Amino acid sequence: MEKDTKYTASNITVLEGLSAVRKRPSMYIGSTNLQGLHHLVYEVVDNSIDESMAGYCSKITVQLHLDNSITVSDNGRGIPVDIHPKEKRPAVEVVMTVLHAGGKFDKDTYKVSGGLHGVGVSVVNALSSNLEVIIKRDGKRYFQRYERGIPVTELKEIGESKSTGTIIRFHPDEEIFESVEFNPNTLKKRFDELAYLNSSIEIEFIDDLNNAVHTFKHEGGIVSFIKDLNASEQTIGQIISGSSEANSIITDFALQYNTTYKENVLTFVNNICTHEGGSHLVGFRTALTRAINTYAQNSDMAKKIKVKISGDDVREGLTAVISLKHPNPQFEGQTKTKLGNSEVSGIVTASVYETLTRFFEENPKDARAIIEKIVDTARAREAARKAKELVRRKGALFDFSLPGKLADCQAKKPEESELFIVEGDSAGGSAKQGRNPKYQAILPLRGKILNVEKTRMDKILSNKEIQALITAMGVGTGDEDVDLNRLRYHKVIIMTDADVDGSHIRTLLLTFFFRKFRSLIDNGFVYIGQPPLYRIHKAGFEKYIHDADEMDNFLLDKTSAQFSLQGEQEDRIENSRLLTLLKNVKSIHSAASESRNLGLTTELFFRLVAYRIRLDEDLRDINLPAFQEYMKLHGFFVDLTHETSEIETVAFMRFTHENGYFLKLKGEFFKSKNYVKSFDLMSKVIEEYGTSFFKVFKGAEQVAEMDLFEIYGYLLGETQKMFNIQRYKGLGEMNPEQLWATTMNPEARTLLQVGVEDAGEADQIFSRLMGDNVEQRRLFIEKNALFVDQLDI
Repeated sequence: MEKDTKYTASNITVLEGLSAVRKRPSMYIGSTNLQGLHHLVYEVVDNSIDESMAGYCSKITVQLHLDNSITVSDNGRGIPVDIHPKEKRPAVEVVMTVLHAGGKFDKDTYKVSGGLHGVGVSVVNALSSNLEVIIKRDGKRYFQRYERGIPVTELKEIGESKSTGTIIRFHPDEEIFESVEFNPNTLKKRFDELAYLNSSIEIEFIDDLNNAVHTFKHEGGIVSFIKDLNASEQTIGQIISGSSEANSIITDFALQYNTTYKENVLTFVNNICTHEGGSHLVGFRTALTRAINTYAQNSDMAKKIKVKISGDDVREGLTAVISLKHPNPQFEGQTKTKLGNSEVSGIVTASVYETLTRFFEENPKDARAIIEKIVDTARAREAARKAKELVRRKGALFDFSLPGKLADCQAKKPEESELFIVEGDSAGGSAKQGRNPKYQAILPLRGKILNVEKTRMDKILSNKEIQALITAMGVGTGDEDVDLNRLRYHKVIIMTDADVDGSHIRTLLLTFFFRKFRSLIDNGFVYIGQPPLYRIHKAGFEKYIHDADEMDNFLLDKTSAQFSLQGEQEDRIENSRLLTLLKNVKSIHSAASESRNLGLTTELFFRLVAYRIRLDEDLRDINLPAFQEYMKLHGFFVDLTHETSEIETVAFMRFTHENGYFLKLKGEFFKSKNYVKSFDLMSKVIEEYGTSFFKVFKGAEQVAEMDLFEIYGYLLGETQKMFNIQRYKGLGEMNPEQLWATTMNPEARTLLQVGVEDAGEADQIFSRLMGDNVEQRRLFIEKNALFVDQLDI
């Protein structure tokens, strides 16, 4: 083949305006998954935070709408609207459509800024299907609309205003993002952080998806942050905090020790969480270790300290927040996860060391308690080191013998080998008999393993069950002593019963891997086996079902073969047509369940999507008498109202049922995914069959007459009566053949790979569920009790 060697100017592509952002979005926001989606919100909010740090903004309001759009409003100065001298168009349009345009490069406008790359809001605009901006300044209100980064209206004056500020509403582009559904908990966590880091700001989060309003304001700043982070822990000494400024760099930090065995240090630069640390974290750690060692050596405790204190010892049980304000930070990448400024390390070290030294001199009681905690840690570390050496020596003495309870596999290649960790001898016996011994190993655990969240390493290594597991994996003894090249199995599969005890054992094992063998999770070696929840059988027929959704699909399939429906036409709806119809109804039921947070009952949801006319957001074109008459037939009385604010006019519907039920529903609901999708599905049904009311037949006999609101539950219930359904709780209830066929056979089984999506959230969950604080655990259970799917009593 001849190669085309021409490479001329015609081969060079120039992407105009924001085209580059839409072509390669990950270059600007890190990814197009949920992390990148939420990054859009952070970029807009950070602009308002910059106004606050400059002294012009005291409140930010963020509203998550039912259609998954976001509104961010502040009471800052408002983006300038006058004509830009170079671009010859309004400054706000330049900010919204030009990369590297904004006030962040002018040190007189923003001395310190989070969005220093200057691409923030223009990138949000480029990656939104539509964006609207309202600016309040100079006694007037201005409006402009964009679609995918392109202005579709001129900047126009729309009224007067007694206040100042900027309001931006945007809808992420479904063509760009894998999902445009925001996680309110992720947003709340970020807003809470911002309120701690900026004690003068109040952030109000209006969560329309869950019909909730959250206000974040922490006047105590990062000292309050530490207090709340340690709220569930037994603390040692008081909170130590300090603030200093050098070379225009402001260093704020706060720390406190607790009795746990983990380190929890959060670092921020210009309000941006630097998950990977950087030079400010290095400087902090250096100062902390030096200050504690210096004080310990110069105190009367020096003679009693017979172990060397290391940096790891100093950080055990430490909770700290470091917040840096830097006029010219150098981040690694647009997502800003690591600080690279080399000069920062020395500045932070000097500030922290001076503050700690002064605190120890003025508070000898607290200093002594901290030193004693650290010395205990050093001694425990030495004991753990000796225990690890003992484990290694035993391995050498016994020729690396594997635990006796392990039924090893024949394969020697790790990539071909699997280790099943099973619960108890009964399940272990079934698994050993049912496995493929060529590449599947079985390790039964007796009882519940040690909770590593509340135990030091030396005690962990003395536990027989954990010893067996560590020896079987062959990867090392945990923490820093992990060599993945020695891992004997590339699939480590947790396989426990589907009851409360099984869930507890699975959680203990996940805690063990997350805390001591995190690299196995990060490299995708840890899995959870999925044994079936149900066995369905009847006269020679047998099927295993793994979850409730699969059960519904099975029952729907059998229903379509046993029943038929008849609408206004004479022909029967049966077999594949009935199955399609019922799956559509199932989707509507699912959407109704997701809308319960708004206060919508399933019945009201069905009535709204079954109305022949699709309702719009502002409800101005609705034939209200006709709609009221329709709803009255089903027991609902309806009233319509519009509420006007300086920003917008919002439509509301008020529903009152004859049984006393009341709901005030935003018109915005009619733009939500749940309503639009369900309305379209219901419209197709009504268009095809002429009605939503059907006669139900079993064979030739008519057995019922009802609408789709009732049909789904009725038919599934009737079909369920035709089978014997056994719910499994233990693996031991299955014989070896059943266990192989359902859970261990690679051709048929389902495995869940364990991964870490949010390390910080995972850390807090493990601390809450597995730590010493019983009150925190009780609150978690109370909060999540209503979401339990399978309750084992």
